Amino acid sequence: MSAAPKPVTRLIDELCRLPGIGPKTASRLAYFLLRSSAEQVVALSEAIREVKEHTVWCRICFNIAENSPCSICSDPGRDQTQICVVEEPLDVLAIERTRQYHGLYHVLQGAISPVEGVGPTEIRIRELLERTKGAAVQEVLLATNPNLEGEATAMYIARQLAHSGIRVTRLARGLPIGGDLEYADEITLAQALEGRREV
Repeated sequence: MSAAPKPVTRLIDELCRLPGIGPKTASRLAYFLLRSSAEQVVALSEAIREVKEHTVWCRICFNIAENSPCSICSDPGRDQTQICVVEEPLDVLAIERTRQYHGLYHVLQGAISPVEGVGPTEIRIRELLERTKGAAVQEVLLATNPNLEGEATAMYIARQLAHSGIRVTRLARGLPIGGDLEYADEITLAQALEGRREV
């Protein structure tokens, strides 16, 4: 059986470096690109080049943006007293889609994970703590993921802000809309009970 040509092998190897892409998926993508029109492949390569050349990290919140400061940080209509702390830029997009939050953001660019060797100094916690020293900040909303790393990160930040006089809140967690109680795990059900509110 003959091996794939070197350019195809190189493309598969590069695609394998992407998160969530294994060798089989990388091979399928590579052969899809081979069958695609030249225009489609050029458009994809241009989009990849453009995202590297025309985006920056916001110097204030560390979200991805076209300019620094980003459109959210430079918007005077945003509530300057609130900072929502998230792990990744995609989390900002998710919260913005709700149209319920009107404050500022801080993107940690990761979460504390001792297993992966990521401590508080490897993510943007120091910069967050610097931002909270201003008189304007009254609330820090911790919106890290509800997993082990996200919880560890939220607890660490909460401890750092414990004596700051700033209100530290956490996103509510619980049962999804349309879910059945009988299928909920104990932790989710316990958090739903703990986060109950007046009707």
